[in-house]
Amino acid sequence: MALQVGDKAPDVLGLDQNGNEIRLSDFKGKKLALYFYPKDNTSGCTAEACSLRDGYKELQAAGYEVVGVSKDSAKSHQGFIAKQELPFNLIADTDTALQQAFGVWAEKKLYGRSYMGTLRTTFIINEDGIIEKIIGPKEVKTKDHANQILNS
Repeated sequence: MALQVGDKAPDVLGLDQNGNEIRLSDFKGKKLALYFYPKDNTSGCTAEACSLRDGYKELQAAGYEVVGVSKDSAKSHQGFIAKQELPFNLIADTDTALQQAFGVWAEKKLYGRSYMGTLRTTFIINEDGIIEKIIGPKEVKTKDHANQILNS
């Protein structure tokens, strides 16, 4: 069953682009914007990452840290971070375990074809590790996502 508002998020989130373990407890005293996105270097995902990059200082000033998650490899994440100058870590969830735990790995349809993929979703996790808000797939504004989080 997917995690919902009010649930405690898991402590171990996964490995980042450098193979370092990312834990929720690493962000003690801060809110975490954990955002799930489909693929590095695609238009919507790049717009979302760049919005978060551009608003990163404001997010930090408001007590947030940001971590992205996709199915891409650590190497892909390294290239995406370098190309877009992203100041935050990206988790390489290549086995989709974290996406499944959060309920964002699901069936999608495109041009009449069904396939499994990532539902673009952001989880706002409070200082105590509790999911405070979920910005769902139909709600995420990729080009203005930092402001969307700040105003949530």
